[in-house]
Amino acid sequence: MSVRVRFAPSPTGFVHIGSLRTALYNFLYAKKMQGNYVLRVEDTDRTRLVEGALEGMLRAMDWASVNHDEGVVLEDGKVAQIGEFGPYIQSERLEIYSSYINTLLDKGDAYHCFCTKERLERVREEQKQAGLDPKYDGHCRELSLEELQDKLDRGENHVIRMKLPENKNISFDDVVRGKVSIHTSDMDDQVLIKADGFPTYHFAVVVDDHLMNITHVIRGEEWLTSTPKHVLLYKMFGWEAPTFVHLPNILNSERKKLSKRQGDVAVEDFKNKGYLPEALVNYIALVGWSPEDNKEIFSMDELIEAFSLERVSKSGGVFDTAKLNWVNSHYIKETDTDRLIDIATPFIIKEKLMSKEEIENSREWLKMAMDTVKDRLDYLAQFPSEIKMFFSDKVDYVEEEAKEFMKLEHMKELAEALKAKISAKDEITPDFVSSMFKEIQKEKGIKGKNLFMGTRVIITGQNHGPDIPMVLTLLGKEKVLSRIDYMISNHI
Repeated sequence: MSVRVRFAPSPTGFVHIGSLRTALYNFLYAKKMQGNYVLRVEDTDRTRLVEGALEGMLRAMDWASVNHDEGVVLEDGKVAQIGEFGPYIQSERLEIYSSYINTLLDKGDAYHCFCTKERLERVREEQKQAGLDPKYDGHCRELSLEELQDKLDRGENHVIRMKLPENKNISFDDVVRGKVSIHTSDMDDQVLIKADGFPTYHFAVVVDDHLMNITHVIRGEEWLTSTPKHVLLYKMFGWEAPTFVHLPNILNSERKKLSKRQGDVAVEDFKNKGYLPEALVNYIALVGWSPEDNKEIFSMDELIEAFSLERVSKSGGVFDTAKLNWVNSHYIKETDTDRLIDIATPFIIKEKLMSKEEIENSREWLKMAMDTVKDRLDYLAQFPSEIKMFFSDKVDYVEEEAKEFMKLEHMKELAEALKAKISAKDEITPDFVSSMFKEIQKEKGIKGKNLFMGTRVIITGQNHGPDIPMVLTLLGKEKVLSRIDYMISNHI
């Protein structure tokens, strides 16, 4: 059988960066093995659904180019489904689950439970006080047929639970964790069908994975302790279980599970800061998996070629924002400037530097600005702050270090020389600036740091920054002269 994997998110909010990595590993493995990658929606917990979350999730995956072969898709902005194993949305599969739960009931592998919420809470509290692990006490396991029918006839609220075998070890092999085993005395009679008639994750995932011919279940390690229940369900149905792969958590700098409280953790957060999708995917791939040659920069095709489940780590990987920024800055430097401008456009408008029309009319200038400052960018939301200086005809802020430099005795002479040379020229270009520097060196004897840093300090009020010929070119003649006059009057 060819490899079939699935990513099965719940539409309960933003797409966590860990979910993107789970989807990515499924995608990479499917492509590596020339198999199929399925996206299924697990929406059976009706209390946690968030309107629009499904569409947002599909857009996030499309943005990241982690594209599935079948399942739930967006077509013209509307949710649709493609493939021969549907429906791929669990809430549309209730009749299927009803059929399979009846199979378990008929075999005696499941039973109706009529215990109230209050009773369950009381039992768990008593168990805690006795020093026991809280779990269902099996109160309804052995109801007689007459008792069962009476309760059903009276319409009493109930769930359906799995009937665990007594005194049995449940074992399975995990690609990352090795052999995992748990005794049924340490397990609970898991609820399979809830009181609202919807299946729990534990029941639906087994039925769906079997019917959709899923060969490898690649998911987060939080599901590891639940997997014995799933293995047992496969045995109850007489089905072959898939290969299990439980991925390590993504951790914060304190080596705790990454959560929203620590800052950006959603795919949308990074998109909204102007990270490039290929950079985020490249970095996320390396948080929990390591290539054989310790290479760090990968295209998607290169990731597919290099990826293997056997090199997934057992221990959690730390999400290092500084390392992500390094990867993203690499991609910014290598990316077509027109594309960078397209991504940066919303940030320019948000900061009110330019209108959409002004951006369209100043495309070449913006491309020059991007090429000038992109080496200084970690992500594209920083672009407006890096080019803000080019919009002012005076120096808005002078660094303390620059103020000290301006006290040097040659600075007044340099400022006057710059003013004279630039005033005599119709337009500033990088070539003109280079020739101007040569003339000032020859005529005034000002050279080296005194010339180049001196010019930067006069024009920008900073000791360091982008290439100074490009800075003068981007500012233009009028702004440069205005800035020189401002600095002569106020600081030199």
